Amino acid sequence: MSEITTVALDAMGGDNAPVEIIKGAVAAINEFADLRVLLVGQEEVIKKTLEGMPYAQDKISIVNATEVIETAEPPVNAIRKKKDSSIVVGMKLVKEGRADAFVSAGSSGAILVGGQVIVGRVKGIDRAPMAPIMPTATGISLLIDSGANVDARPAHLVQFAKMGSIYMEHVVGIQNPKVGIVNVGAEEEKGNALVKETFPLLKEEPSINFVGSVEAREIPEGAVDVIVCEGFTGNVIIKLYEGVGSVFLKKIKTGLMSTFKSKIGALLIKDALKKTMKDFDATEHGGAPLLGLNGLVVKTHGNASHKEIKNALGQCITFKQQKISEKIAEAL
Repeated sequence: MSEITTVALDAMGGDNAPVEIIKGAVAAINEFADLRVLLVGQEEVIKKTLEGMPYAQDKISIVNATEVIETAEPPVNAIRKKKDSSIVVGMKLVKEGRADAFVSAGSSGAILVGGQVIVGRVKGIDRAPMAPIMPTATGISLLIDSGANVDARPAHLVQFAKMGSIYMEHVVGIQNPKVGIVNVGAEEEKGNALVKETFPLLKEEPSINFVGSVEAREIPEGAVDVIVCEGFTGNVIIKLYEGVGSVFLKKIKTGLMSTFKSKIGALLIKDALKKTMKDFDATEHGGAPLLGLNGLVVKTHGNASHKEIKNALGQCITFKQQKISEKIAEAL
């Protein structure tokens, strides 16, 4: 039997807490035999939500945390003042070695601050980037950074590229992953000051497979495996990506239901369309890990469903088995 992975799950964070979060935990322990979940949050609320759900009681435990950090709260103050919040308590479990990972759909700012202040960065890492998986025409790509560091220096982006390459090789299984820096053109001389300074550093870095610039329109095509940028650009990319995907799906549904003929056609292509939509569903790949920390911290969407939570918990198992934090520490 594989070694058990213990994940602290923020039961109180996100738009759909605690019901969808706890449903995701139950689905995960029922699917993954080598997983144990610590539900962190208000004990009585969690117990009431668990009532009637089928699960092995030895695989889910409750860790009481009386406070909740709300999305609108200033992150630094929230982490400092709410010591008994589900985010702070959950991250301390990782720091103390009582959990292998922490997963939350809660406040992004508090998770970013808590990850660096409580869990701490790996020695030698200057910034911890957020790295979500993005579905593409050829499979998936890793976007790094998607919002943790809205300002960054060239040396930071080089570290992002190295960490992203390690993640894609050992977690996703892509050998010698292609790395590209987000730019407004393919030519090396193009871009803003940050890109122009970073490009030659990436080009000279022997530990990565740098292939040059990647334009935004090439990202959905899967032109590269690791998409490198600072957090401001990355956040714009991922939110536009998700927004366009949502609108496109709505337009397809509207079109298919518009006439009698189209409804018949929709019935005929239903199964194929479902499979295609599943391939482009970002929630199938779990959450976005904060790379470069002394333990795994994963941020899911604020409106995460139980499916995304389940997949994020499964993602933690692979992360531990592949010893990603240790490999990043060794490489950097």
